[in-house]
Amino acid sequence: MASTLTHEQQERQAQRARQVRQGPAVRPNGEAPLEPRPGTHGQDAAHAVTNQAPPLAPYDASDDAALLEGLRREGAGWAEEDVRRLGTLAGSVQAQEWADQANRHEPELRTHDRYGNRIDEVDFHPAWHHLMRTAVAEGLAGAPWADERPGAHVARSAGGLVWGHTDAGHGCPTSMTYAAVPALRAQPELAAVYEPLLAARVYEPGLRVPAEKQGLLAGMGMTEKQGGSDVRTNTTTATPTAEPGVYTLRGHKWFTSAPMCDVFLVLAQAPGGLSCFLVPRVLPDGSRNTFRIQRLKDKLGNRSNASSEPEFDGTVAWLVGPEGRGVKTIIEMVNCTRLDCVMMSAALMRKTLVEASHHVRHRGAFGALLIDQPLMRNVLADLALESEAATTLTLRLAGAADRTVRAGGEGDEAAFRRIATAIGKFWVTKRGPAFTAEALECLGGNGYVEESGMPRHYREAPLLSIWEGSGNVNALDVLRALGREPGTAEALFAEIDLARGADARLDAAVTRLRADLGEASPAGARRLVELMALTLQASLLVRHAPSAVADAFCSTRLGGDWGHSFGTLPDSADVDAILERSLPG
Repeated sequence: MASTLTHEQQERQAQRARQVRQGPAVRPNGEAPLEPRPGTHGQDAAHAVTNQAPPLAPYDASDDAALLEGLRREGAGWAEEDVRRLGTLAGSVQAQEWADQANRHEPELRTHDRYGNRIDEVDFHPAWHHLMRTAVAEGLAGAPWADERPGAHVARSAGGLVWGHTDAGHGCPTSMTYAAVPALRAQPELAAVYEPLLAARVYEPGLRVPAEKQGLLAGMGMTEKQGGSDVRTNTTTATPTAEPGVYTLRGHKWFTSAPMCDVFLVLAQAPGGLSCFLVPRVLPDGSRNTFRIQRLKDKLGNRSNASSEPEFDGTVAWLVGPEGRGVKTIIEMVNCTRLDCVMMSAALMRKTLVEASHHVRHRGAFGALLIDQPLMRNVLADLALESEAATTLTLRLAGAADRTVRAGGEGDEAAFRRIATAIGKFWVTKRGPAFTAEALECLGGNGYVEESGMPRHYREAPLLSIWEGSGNVNALDVLRALGREPGTAEALFAEIDLARGADARLDAAVTRLRADLGEASPAGARRLVELMALTLQASLLVRHAPSAVADAFCSTRLGGDWGHSFGTLPDSADVDAILERSLPG
C-alpha cells in the first residue's frame, strides 16, 4: 500500500518543522540553549550551533530486529543476552573512540632494534589492543570450535554483526584465527597442540613460544606477486628436512595480514606439489623464525590492520595435510573467511544505516526534518531492505556452517553452505560500496568529512569484495561447484523452494533461474550468481520478514519495479512499516 500520514503523524511533522526553525530545545550536552548576551547578539548568534545532529554514541548496536530474529531462528537464541551486551558496548562512546584511534594511529613497522638486530615487529596503538582483547574475549576468534552448544558459530556471527560497528580492521586476525582451526585439523598432531590455544578467549600479544602462551592468533600467507588469487602459480619453495613433516621455506608473499600473529598457514611448492604449512613466528626453542617483513601495505582502507610483504629464507615450517593437497587443505579455511566477508559487509551496511537514520532525525531542511521528507524516507527504506536481506543471509549461512560442522562436513546443509557462501560472498560484498556511499550521502557534506567516520566505512567496503577472491573468482567458483558437485544446485533450490507459492515474483524468478542454469557460461557467471543471490534473499525474507519488507524486496529486486539507484522504491511500498521495523528506536 502507498505510504499515507495520519493526522497525528502530520501534527508530529509540523512540530518537528517548528523545532527546526527555532533550533534545538537543548544543547547536545543537555544544557539549555545559548542565549545571546546583551550587546553581543550578533556575535553569539553567529556562533550558536543549531540544526546539527548530536553524537550518535552511546547507542545499542544490537537494536536490530532482523539480527535478533535470525539469531533465534538459526539456533543460538541462548546467546541473545551476550549479543545485546556486546551491542551496548560496541555503541558506547569508549568503543567508538577505540575504533577512531586505531585508524588514526596506524601500525608502524620496526624491522630492526636500536642495535641493528633484525626484529620484524609491528607496533599498534593501545586502542587496537583494546578492540582485539574484547573481540577475543567475546568469542569472535576461534572460540566456537571449543563450544559444543548448537548454534555456537551463529552466535559468533551475530557477535561480529554488532561488534563490527566499531572497527573492521581487527576483524581480519580474528577471522583468520577462526578459519585456521578446521584447516589445521588436517594434521591432528599439530591441531592437538595449537587448536586449544586458537580457541581460547585470551588475547596475549607479543612474540613468544606459541605453546607457552594462553591464547594464539593465526594469519595466512597465500598470494604472491605473480599470481594473486591464482595460487597455483606460487613460487615459494618448501624443502624437506631430516625431521619428518618439517620443511624450510624460501620465497615471498604479497599480502599477509596481521604479521604479529603467532602462527601462519602458508602455501608453498613442495616436491609433491602445492602444499599447506604451519609457520610460527617463534620456534619451540624460543628463537625467532625467519619472517622478514619487507614493508606494510599503504591501503585504501583497513588502516588499523597491518598487511605485510614477508620474505621466507630458511623459514621452518610444518606440513599440514598431504603434499600436493594445499588448496584442498585450506578450502575449509576459505569457506570460513568468506562467511566473515559477508558478515562484515552486513555489519558495515547496518552501521552506516544507523548513522544515516540518526542524522536525518535531527537535521532539518526546507521546513521539515529530513526523516519526514518523502524522498529521504524512500532512500532509507531502500537501504533498510538491503541491510535486512544481507543480515538475514549472513545468519542463514552461519547456521549452515554450524550444522555442517556438527554433521562432520556431510549432508544437505554442507552442500547448501558450499554454494550459498560463495553466492553471498559475491553479492553482499558487491552491494557494500554502493550502500555505504548512499548512506554517506544522507549526511551530505557532513558525511564527507573524516571526523564523521563515514569516509572510513566507505573506504572499508571494497576490501570485503576483494578479500578471499574478487567478484570474478567467486562467481566462477559457483559455476565450479555446480559442475563438480551436482548436489549443491539441489540444495540451493531446496532452500529457495521453501517459499514456493508465497510470492508470484519469486516463483517467476526461480523459473528463470532454473532455465539459466542450463545455459551457464563463464562469461555470464556474474549475471547468474546475481539472480541466485536475489532469489535466495527473497526466499528468506518471504519466509521470515514482515510482509511489507518481503513485498518491497520482491517487487523491486525481482519484479523490476525499481530504478538504478537506492531511493527508487515504488509508491506501493509500505515505507512507514519498513522504517518502523528497521530503524533503531
